[in-house]
Amino acid sequence: MKPADMTLVGAYGSPYSIKMRAVLRYRHIPYRWVVRNSSQDRDFPDPQVPIIPMLVFHDDEGGYSESMVDSSPQIMRLEAEYAERSLLPTDPVVWFLDQLIEDYGDEWLTKVMYHYRWHHLYGNAIAKASNMLPLMSDNQMDAEKHRSMKEFIAERQMGRTSLVGSTDSNRDVIEESFVRLLRLLESHFSQFQFLLGARPSRGDFGVFGQFSQLFFWEPDSALLAARYSPRSMIWAYQIDDLSSFEIDDAQSWFTRDSLPDTLSKLLVEIGGTYVPFLLANERALVGGNAELSCSIQGKEYKQSPFPYQLKCLKWIREAFETLQQEDQKAVAQILEGTGCELLLTGSDG
Repeated sequence: MKPADMTLVGAYGSPYSIKMRAVLRYRHIPYRWVVRNSSQDRDFPDPQVPIIPMLVFHDDEGGYSESMVDSSPQIMRLEAEYAERSLLPTDPVVWFLDQLIEDYGDEWLTKVMYHYRWHHLYGNAIAKASNMLPLMSDNQMDAEKHRSMKEFIAERQMGRTSLVGSTDSNRDVIEESFVRLLRLLESHFSQFQFLLGARPSRGDFGVFGQFSQLFFWEPDSALLAARYSPRSMIWAYQIDDLSSFEIDDAQSWFTRDSLPDTLSKLLVEIGGTYVPFLLANERALVGGNAELSCSIQGKEYKQSPFPYQLKCLKWIREAFETLQQEDQKAVAQILEGTGCELLLTGSDG
């Protein structure tokens, strides 16, 4: 067996951890999987921010050289160091769209995931998550410690729902966006194996990370997914382990001239939900406001602004600026009328 090139420290209930584990599996990169706070989670170099997933790189002496966090930069680091089975579409225009889709998965769908796990109306989901999450690091945990941690996790996580926008007033916005996405993906996956064609890309793994929890963990969202998009559920099972998926020269991503209508509908969904939030978040942070407010699909959406999502918006704009002028024009033409074009102008009117 080939020695591991790196260790992925994560958790089964962490969408970004499962996202990165799926990336490593697909790309055939040798790795170790270590659950955070388990007996194997020791002696790793500390990252700048103590969050998961943590990717720890091994050195030539059998030790550890460095660690890094944040799944999107982790993916790009792997792209720089491993050439085979790349996740980056070769058409620069589609490459940009892929980054936008991954970011939507990471930053909007995480609201959906958190909502269906911890919103106070979903008692079965809260009971399931709080009962199972403590055991991930130690399945032999004694009953008293388990009870104490279960109560602590439920109280802490339910107290944080408003920070990600999961409130009673935002409930319709979040839940309706989930059902719309399921419906449009059901149509897409009836024709295509992956989001951008015949092979997976970053966007597949970004959406899958949140779906891994919404489909495999949360009872209420799993029932909705089975009802509205059984194809999405099967797609998620496939994405979880694509290590045996074979790629040949005939398999490729869409090009700018072959984008299907189903992908255009996904961009419209992103433009009608995530984009208004991103721009309102930017306005609130720049203006020093304690609350952002925007209209999403005709409904008011409010929450506290989040600095990390301002960084995400910056990355999207920087990615657009790296494109050649001809490619920028093509992106602008594709995004026109979807709502996503507002990301590039810096204004929502």
